[in-house]
Amino acid sequence: MSAALPPWAAAVTALLAVAGSLLALVGSIGLLRMKTFYERVHPPTMGTTLGLGLVLVGSMVFFTVTQSRPVLHEILIGVFMTMNTPVTYVLLVRAAVHRDALAGVGPAAREPAPPEQAPPEP
Repeated sequence: MSAALPPWAAAVTALLAVAGSLLALVGSIGLLRMKTFYERVHPPTMGTTLGLGLVLVGSMVFFTVTQSRPVLHEILIGVFMTMNTPVTYVLLVRAAVHRDALAGVGPAAREPAPPEQAPPEP
């Protein structure tokens, strides 16, 4: 059976979980406030990554205290999320740039054409 959670551990766990949830909420609000797809990709990526990290640390504190042994399973979750979030971000943006270039809109279509090479003067 698990032991009762001491007040200090309950406070730390609650603080970390609430802080992580607020960061995820800020990322979600940033998603709603931004106008273009390229602006919308960044806030949830950053907010979710840091918010998830705080929630996982809170989970580690809770289960380590209640089970009287180190519980480190959450580190694996954090590693996978930290590795996958930037990869997903890059893939989404590359797909959007490719789609916009084919349609003739977006950042890829706005790039100026390279200047023509003038023949060398004799």
